Amino acid sequence: MSVTAVCEALRASRVIPVLRLATREAAAVAIDCLIEAEYRTVELTLTMPGAIGLITELKRRALPDFLVGAGTVLDLDSARACLDAGADYLVSPCLVTGMPALADARGAAALLGGFTPTEILAAWREGAQIVKLFPAASGGPAHLAAVHAVYPQIPLCPTGGVSAANMLDYYNAGAALVGVGNNVIDQKALAAGDRAQVIRHARSFLELAAGAGR
Repeated sequence: MSVTAVCEALRASRVIPVLRLATREAAAVAIDCLIEAEYRTVELTLTMPGAIGLITELKRRALPDFLVGAGTVLDLDSARACLDAGADYLVSPCLVTGMPALADARGAAALLGGFTPTEILAAWREGAQIVKLFPAASGGPAHLAAVHAVYPQIPLCPTGGVSAANMLDYYNAGAALVGVGNNVIDQKALAAGDRAQVIRHARSFLELAAGAGR
């Protein structure tokens, strides 16, 4: 899949589940539930135990068009390790100079983070195909709308504090897609082994996104 195709597929997915769970075992179950809920991508943060191994494992068993992202990638050495593991896209909460070029050379996409207008434009000029607006909760949908008004050409992905209660507000403010953290997973149901409830809860975010304006 080309870099352009990866970005188009991410935007079409509308929701990136961003997993940051305490154990590799919990993450593995959550991933299976997300796949069953018909997600076409998942972002595994490097703050999670065994994240790179999970990327390798998931790429080995997932369908070819399922996109696996690596999150909280803070330096080029980590970026290379994630790409070697098979990551289709790299996500950082900040500007990592050289990461988009590194990803592009390997056929992967890069989402760099920014919050202020200066940071967002810097991420875009660095080559990020999508800019992660982080932490979204600090400014809310109104902040995204203000940034989108002056940078309509930059696809924005608000992440950090996006929930079922405010997700539509972010879309209405101009978000191209959203990143939803651990609240995409019903944590109590996951701990109790209630996979059906985990799947229902995760699917509700996709249903919300499907009804949002573009």
